[in-house]
Amino acid sequence: MKRSMGRPGAAERARTLAYGVADGVLAVPGVPYAPVTAHVTDENGRPLLLIPANSPVAVALQGEQDLPATLRISDVAPVALPDRVRGRAWLHGWLTEIPAEGRRDAALILSRLHPRSELLDLAGNKEWTVLALEVAEVEIDDPWGTATLEPEEYEAAAPDPFVAIEAGILEHLDEAHRPELAALVGDRVGDQAGTRIGTGGPAPVIRPLALDSYGMWLRCTYAARPAAGEPFDLRVVFPEPVRDLHTLRCVYRRMLAPQAS
Repeated sequence: MKRSMGRPGAAERARTLAYGVADGVLAVPGVPYAPVTAHVTDENGRPLLLIPANSPVAVALQGEQDLPATLRISDVAPVALPDRVRGRAWLHGWLTEIPAEGRRDAALILSRLHPRSELLDLAGNKEWTVLALEVAEVEIDDPWGTATLEPEEYEAAAPDPFVAIEAGILEHLDEAHRPELAALVGDRVGDQAGTRIGTGGPAPVIRPLALDSYGMWLRCTYAARPAAGEPFDLRVVFPEPVRDLHTLRCVYRRMLAPQAS
């Protein structure tokens, strides 16, 4: 698959949004919206959805082979910020119920990301069920733009390698490394905001917004000087894409350590 050096492709972004960290809501024609208790995707990107067995969606599926449905996903930044929604995805397809003999395997996949008590005896649990969404089309809307994907393109991609641990990394950067982040992007923040840092005015507050294997998004806010402009997001691209935690730590040391000295 062709990759851009500075950004993930639309299919990779969609697989990342659908991975299971972001919240999801099921929309089925003629049925009230149903928040999904927990969801993940299998290795092919097929969503598996844990829901109460008496939910309107599960009840509507009884006696039906499948139902047309859309899984609506909203990706919210783990760091407390105004306007925290970072992206949205809509996975359109056909909803089916996992049969009893397949629920143990589904529970194992779900429990890797969502270790919940409901999953301990899912095969014999009458209060909960697992639905699967066979994806027919994917839409995505995020800071890079909008895209519509065919199921083959979506299935062939992989989620970002840091999707499951991104929240902890961003929270650590926000708590311990705001000065280094501000020093790292100082000149670029000034240029984009239409002003210069270091000319007597207060510097902006820099907070981490998102992380992927190609770089970071940072939220820049002139909290003490509103006239300097509205908050905006700045992209910092890594020297090269990183695919594991060790390499990411090395990149951070090179980028942030000189700022701390």
